[in-house]
Amino acid sequence: MTDFSKVFIGGRRVASSSPRIIEVRSPYDGSVVGTAPLASREDIDRAVIEARRAFDQGPWPRLAVEERIQVIERFHALYEARSDEFARFTSQEMGAPHWFTQAIRGLISNQSQAFFKAARSYAWEDRRVGFPSGRAIWLREPVGVVAAIIPWNAPHQVALGKLYPALIAGCTVVLKLAEETAVDGQFLGELFTEAGVPEGVISILAADKEVSEHLVIHPGVDKIGFTGSSSVGRRIASLGGAQLKRVSLELGGKSAAIVLEDADLAETVAALKFRSFPNNGQVCVAQTRVLVPRARQAEWADAMVAMIEEITIGDPTAEDTFLGPVVSERQRQRITDYIHLGEQEGARVATGGAGSPDGINQGNFIRPTLFIDVDNDMRIAQEEIFGPVVCMIPYDGEDEAIALANASDYGLSGSVWTSDATRAEAIARKIRTGGVTHGNAAVDLLSPFGGFKQSGIGREFGSEGINHYVEHKTIAL
Repeated sequence: MTDFSKVFIGGRRVASSSPRIIEVRSPYDGSVVGTAPLASREDIDRAVIEARRAFDQGPWPRLAVEERIQVIERFHALYEARSDEFARFTSQEMGAPHWFTQAIRGLISNQSQAFFKAARSYAWEDRRVGFPSGRAIWLREPVGVVAAIIPWNAPHQVALGKLYPALIAGCTVVLKLAEETAVDGQFLGELFTEAGVPEGVISILAADKEVSEHLVIHPGVDKIGFTGSSSVGRRIASLGGAQLKRVSLELGGKSAAIVLEDADLAETVAALKFRSFPNNGQVCVAQTRVLVPRARQAEWADAMVAMIEEITIGDPTAEDTFLGPVVSERQRQRITDYIHLGEQEGARVATGGAGSPDGINQGNFIRPTLFIDVDNDMRIAQEEIFGPVVCMIPYDGEDEAIALANASDYGLSGSVWTSDATRAEAIARKIRTGGVTHGNAAVDLLSPFGGFKQSGIGREFGSEGINHYVEHKTIAL
């Protein structure tokens, strides 16, 4: 068990002003995996004051960009040395299966290198001939104090996806952890201090909803970067908008995998195992609507059922487990309610359904479930379930497939499965979503990531990700 008795504020451990301690329990067996303080409003005030002082008076925003990159590179090296330990802890903490945390471990490494590459090529200062006359200097300066608020499903990957561009830009940051994963983020604090991040620049706190809102509306915060549900994103946008804060939001999804008639059945289904059920279905980019030609729905359903029924379910720390428990009993009940709702709406359970998997009598487990005969207007096809539940939706013709993919309040991810790359690109151009892959293509970490519609505001990764943490200043000469 890992115990943190003090909060991390401004680069050091200090006593919290609140006696509240949260026990984080394994969703697999209920054991306590660690404890951490739950921050109070006073703790948030102290963190923001430290961040404000470090930004207004400290050395960090005034260093050359290359110096800041080198500090974060030192942090990255320290992190890499312990990344396997962190990955294994995350499996215990929130039930992410071992294979997924190892994949995220690789993603963090690649994501970090992409940020360093993007930062070194970013136009931090641009001198130009003015129009209609004179000269101009276009500067990108740090936006200020950042509140970075992250979810529980991939905590280190999401946290570093905000911390790297914010810190490299010269901002100071208060990182707010989810209660469900209040412990794993604590490991990051001392690593940043050891890497050479100055006093006051970073604080890491776990907080409940009320205290989190106090951070959002704090007058000392200039910018909010949030990843999480669309409902919470709307609340943050409203609170931030009232104060004209800079806000970027990476929110939910209900992404569609468009399967064309020439797609290879075996290869596609094997890939959808990872695209539709990653992290026990608790990933915003999970492709939970599988669109198939109506004439071949039975064939595709049989293949998906066979794949799902071979999934290994159990201890998330075991290397042969594909599907672990969902993060909490509350999440398990929410997913169960959606499964019942789908049946009430008239969709048919091809495999899975409510209840625990056979042979499992503990933990927050959900049977991986495939609904077929799903109408795209059903709530199970429109609302983000955030669990191992997939809807198969039949279509007649390419135009209807595109229309169904677009008939969603979300627009975060998606894919097109066909042997024809030209056709895949043509269809991808017509889908209203932030990212599309041709089949199992890898995502480019130097390209922007984010969503259309209720899937968010703004983009992460690459130069576009850095843009959220800078202000633009023009000097006319």
